[in-house]
Amino acid sequence: MGIEIIAAIVALIVGVGGGWFLGKGNTQKKLDALNTESDNILLEARSTAKRITEEAESKAKSSLRDAKSQNERIKQEKILQAKEKYVKLKAEFENSTTKRKKELQEEELKIKELRGNLKGERQELKREADGIQAQLDDVKAKEEEVEVIKGNLTKQLEIVAKKKEQLDKANETHIKALEKVAKLSEQEAKEELMKAIKDKAEAQAMSFVKERMDDAKATANKEAKKILIQSIQRMAAEQTIENTVSVFPLPSDDLKGQIIGREGRNIRALEAATGSEIVVDDTPEAIIISSFDPIRREVCRLSLQRLVADGRIHPARIEEVVEKTRKELEAQIMEIGERTVIELNIHGLKTPLVRMVGRMRFRSSYGQNLLKHSIETANLCAIMCAELGLPKKMVRMAKRAGLLHDIGKVTDEETELSHAIVGMKMCEKYGEHKAVCNAVGAHHDEIEMEYIISPLVQTCDAISGARPGARREILEGYLKRIKELEDIALSYDGVQKVYAMQAGRELRVIVESEKVTDQKADELSFTISQRIQDEMQYPGQIKVTVIREKRAVAFAR
Repeated sequence: MGIEIIAAIVALIVGVGGGWFLGKGNTQKKLDALNTESDNILLEARSTAKRITEEAESKAKSSLRDAKSQNERIKQEKILQAKEKYVKLKAEFENSTTKRKKELQEEELKIKELRGNLKGERQELKREADGIQAQLDDVKAKEEEVEVIKGNLTKQLEIVAKKKEQLDKANETHIKALEKVAKLSEQEAKEELMKAIKDKAEAQAMSFVKERMDDAKATANKEAKKILIQSIQRMAAEQTIENTVSVFPLPSDDLKGQIIGREGRNIRALEAATGSEIVVDDTPEAIIISSFDPIRREVCRLSLQRLVADGRIHPARIEEVVEKTRKELEAQIMEIGERTVIELNIHGLKTPLVRMVGRMRFRSSYGQNLLKHSIETANLCAIMCAELGLPKKMVRMAKRAGLLHDIGKVTDEETELSHAIVGMKMCEKYGEHKAVCNAVGAHHDEIEMEYIISPLVQTCDAISGARPGARREILEGYLKRIKELEDIALSYDGVQKVYAMQAGRELRVIVESEKVTDQKADELSFTISQRIQDEMQYPGQIKVTVIREKRAVAFAR
């Protein structure tokens, strides 16, 4: 504001000076007027300067008040921040102090506990030291007693040695006297005595063996039936019938044309990639996948499912999808094998064998799923071993052999050997125990059974495969087997009628009483059963019953 006043004054002086120079030649009147005007302007300038000064002072006071207010506000904020920081630091200090006190208390408790433990250990060590000292005193006393006993025994041994010399002399004299009387040497007398004892022992042993054999014959059949019935009752798995064809449903019949493709190129590519036959007929919204290999059929089904869902069906896409599906199915096979061995609690099975176990899920035998049959056989083996009281090691090996006994049916290699021999060779190749290998190879009597679990595996395999409902038989083969049974019985002289009962499990033969005696009926039953066993193949066993009936008829008139 002071600068504005000075500027106004300078402007005034400049104006007056200019007026003076300009109006130097004017009259005094004009000069007076100018002086008067100059005075007025000076008054106005002073008034303006005063007003400007007052405004400046007012603005300065207002700015000072604002500055003071702002300083007060900043001061209050800083005070609040300082208080908050103080409270925060105080809280942190209290927390650290509390934590440190807690740690110190814990350390004090540990120190007290250690002191108590050390005190107890010192007392225990003191007691042990006192006990050891007492034991040392006892040992020292016993050593003194032993020395005394040792001296007594030495004296007694000397007396016994003298007595023995006297007895040997008397014995020699006695033996010579006996030899003179019996006219036999000492060696000859020993041989005759040993022979007599041996003959008596053999007679007693033969009698004991005969008694045991008679008891075993009387109870073996009953005990065996009991064990078999208990095992079957405890392990009766569900059985499902599997076919060699699969029906694949379609959302609409329009997709059949896409699956066939132009000039049949799509269906040919799919059949070549999967190894399955695809039948597209008039069946609405369905096609048929046919293959004797269940894995190929499953690959074809899953591939078709993906192709239909995707909508892109052409040879290149078909090959890509089939290859991807085959890899996923292999992973699924491994997962099935691993899950099976875990459920059966079988450890240490090599990866190729685990893969073969998984492949059994997609294989069937006479309509019976091979994996379910193998699991059932493994559980039956374990149950029967436990019922017979065999060691746990044998129980584990029997279960292992039961699971692997049909593994030769799912091998990748084509061979003319039987599945039992192939399975045995695979088990040997992958380091299985000799008992397991023998049981796998001998379950169809193709090699000699060398271990106790071998007949058990064979028996459990027959139980699982031959019990009613387990396996399916083709009608034509079943009728042929029934006819062969009846023809074998009818070929003998004196047979009047033959009936195959219980789906071929029993054969009832009715003979003429005039031609066949009771003794011949027994022989005929045995002969027919042996011929059936030699000439036919059948699951389980067939009971042959010969019926001879004598009827006397008379009429009273």
